Amino acid sequence: MISTRWLEKRRPYWNRLEQLVTDSGRKSVTALTPAELQELALLYRQSASDLSTVREDPTSTQLAIYLNQLLGRAHNLIYMGRRANRGGIWTFYKDTFPAIFRETFSDTLTAFVLFLVAALAAVLLSVSDPAFARFFLGPAMMQSIDNHKMWTDSIVTVKPLASSGIMTNNISVAFAAFAMGITAGIGTAWMMLLNGLMMGAVGVACWREGMSLALWSFVAAHGVLELPAIFIAGGAGLGIAKGLLFPGILPRRESLVRAGSRSVRLVLGTIPLLVIAGVVEAFVSPTALPAHIKFLLAGGLAALLVLYLVRKPSATTEDDPSSKVRAFRVHLAATHSSPVTKSSAIFRA
Repeated sequence: MISTRWLEKRRPYWNRLEQLVTDSGRKSVTALTPAELQELALLYRQSASDLSTVREDPTSTQLAIYLNQLLGRAHNLIYMGRRANRGGIWTFYKDTFPAIFRETFSDTLTAFVLFLVAALAAVLLSVSDPAFARFFLGPAMMQSIDNHKMWTDSIVTVKPLASSGIMTNNISVAFAAFAMGITAGIGTAWMMLLNGLMMGAVGVACWREGMSLALWSFVAAHGVLELPAIFIAGGAGLGIAKGLLFPGILPRRESLVRAGSRSVRLVLGTIPLLVIAGVVEAFVSPTALPAHIKFLLAGGLAALLVLYLVRKPSATTEDDPSSKVRAFRVHLAATHSSPVTKSSAIFRA
């Protein structure tokens, strides 16, 4: 049975936790100072321990209900209490996505290398044996190339519809490359290799017919956005595979969850790139604009993409309230199951 003395010592801390939860109001933990955040973390952990003690006493049912409700309010405040931020999407694309890209760059580089190796292999095979390109590309595309006619000419007459179709297709390819990571990366690797083989075979086939300028002036303007987006999505899929196959010290399930969280944000970050690429592919790439204009546009888009991806977030972003919330949650998670430190001992009876 719980003693009155224990209750008298513990109740002020429960009241203080309730006060902190109430003071936060609708602003979540961003309304609290750093010192109050630390205090909230300690009170939350210790009150959870108190609840376990109270539940062992069958005569303290009402107190157990009170503590359970209090901890539920605190939990919602900590983990789900942040209101949707209208600037959240802007912050994600401005800072979060580029940061995750840099963090997982090795995965994107691996996807690119797979694509490049396959493209070079297709070039060598197509040069040594023209039948390879004909077999791989199919009769319809080869007939168009043999007639010195770009198979993309039909896009010009249906630009809006083509743009929508291109965007949908590109986004579908990106999401497929990402999702196939769950096959231990085999599906993702296959998609990178297949696209590389296609690019190499098309390049050689057009070169044989003197259509290299027509091909690369068509590809360049939208390709500088579309291909990196596909590589990033492929890297996201490979990231899932890495979390699945190489969990390290983490349980495999937790490793997969963490890798999946990063990869989902990566593939979501590619959507604007693919949308812009779809517009360019429909309204610019197949037009009669001079080739040098298209190449200049490609160079400008590529430069902007590189600057966007390598740009570090501003100092003010680090001071954003949402960053404070994330840091608090990391602190709470890191200390939740750790032994009681000297500073937290004051909350024990």
